[in-house]
Amino acid sequence: MATSDELKFHEFDEAADLLAVNPDATTTSISERQSHVAVDVSTGYEEGELGEETDKTELLSGQKKQPSFWTFEYYQTFFDVDTYQVLDRIKGSLLPLPGKNFVRHHLRNDPDLYGPFWICATLAFTLAVSSNVSHALEKRGDPAFHYSPQFHKVTVAGVVIFCYAWLVPLALCGCLQWRKGLGLHVGSYSFLETVCVYGYSLFVYIPTSILWLIPAVWLQWVLLACAAALSGSMLVLAFWPLLRSDSKPAMLATLAAMVSLHVLLALGCKLYFFRTLPSTVSPLQTLVTAQQPPPPANASVPLRQ
Repeated sequence: MATSDELKFHEFDEAADLLAVNPDATTTSISERQSHVAVDVSTGYEEGELGEETDKTELLSGQKKQPSFWTFEYYQTFFDVDTYQVLDRIKGSLLPLPGKNFVRHHLRNDPDLYGPFWICATLAFTLAVSSNVSHALEKRGDPAFHYSPQFHKVTVAGVVIFCYAWLVPLALCGCLQWRKGLGLHVGSYSFLETVCVYGYSLFVYIPTSILWLIPAVWLQWVLLACAAALSGSMLVLAFWPLLRSDSKPAMLATLAAMVSLHVLLALGCKLYFFRTLPSTVSPLQTLVTAQQPPPPANASVPLRQ
């Protein structure tokens, strides 16, 4: 086992010879080097902490530099939402209550574009697919009918749904800002909040378009009325706090325009995508075919000579 003297640091002979030749020469010990290294590491660590504290301070104070409008990071913030928030907002759009405003109780100054975008895309897809399936089921007994998928309906549905979900909120925001600029005590939501409200209000039409596959005309109209009433009431309750301080004629005109456009969208989708196709067999031909007696079972086919 090594003794304690062997474990001690010893001076090298080169250092002793150097001191003998030049007594004024200086040497650096290991302890001094360690102290210098420790100082450098601590200094870098303090600078890192200072940078992190500066970023946190800027973030909390709202002075953090916002990304540019032309960068991907700018739009990424509008899709930063989790599943719980999206499901909660969908539930709020399906169950509008008079005492709970959708913007204040579900958006909470944090609108997103993830939910409205996928709701509009899903609605356009379900409308087109349900329309094709409905027409195929309607004509399945017609021997003269040859089914061909109508892919153009996906484009039509997408253009109509996305234009409605973006242009109507834009017009509504402009109208509210104009009324507010006249000196009236009219509130207003941001454009993203308005788009978010309109986007989530369309969710109820997704299951409705699937249920329209049931071949019962009266049931289809009942489902349309229920969906339009539920979605329209959600819009009225969301914008009522902003419009109630306006004059009564302007308030009624704005609400009537909102509800009318929403009902027209539902009616247009129903009449265009689920209209009854004309029959390829004429009624006279159907009557003649029904009146012809069936051939006897033991009838023989005459042979040609």
